[in-house]
Amino acid sequence: MLSDKTIAKIDAFNKERDWDKYHNGKDLAVSLALEASELLEIYQWSGTDLDCDQSLEKIKEELADVLIYAVQIAQKYHLDLDDIVLEKMKRNAIKYPSPSKEY
Repeated sequence: MLSDKTIAKIDAFNKERDWDKYHNGKDLAVSLALEASELLEIYQWSGTDLDCDQSLEKIKEELADVLIYAVQIAQKYHLDLDDIVLEKMKRNAIKYPSPSKEY
């Protein structure tokens, strides 16, 4: 996951610009979806180039935007990213059991 230092930098960046007043749950979720769409757009019409290696810089840029908005949503609702990811992985393990492991 992202380090506390990186998360603090995201928070400081927003506070310096007084952007927190715009960061309600709905607008953050919409922004995350829009940035995810921009990431997806890189792959649109890529044909047989399934990895789009030539677009790695653009992939990094859009993925960073997605992660930033995800962090901001977590902060908005006081969610611990590690906790929510690990909890989801537990639910996924039950929903999609490994054929090589018994739970």
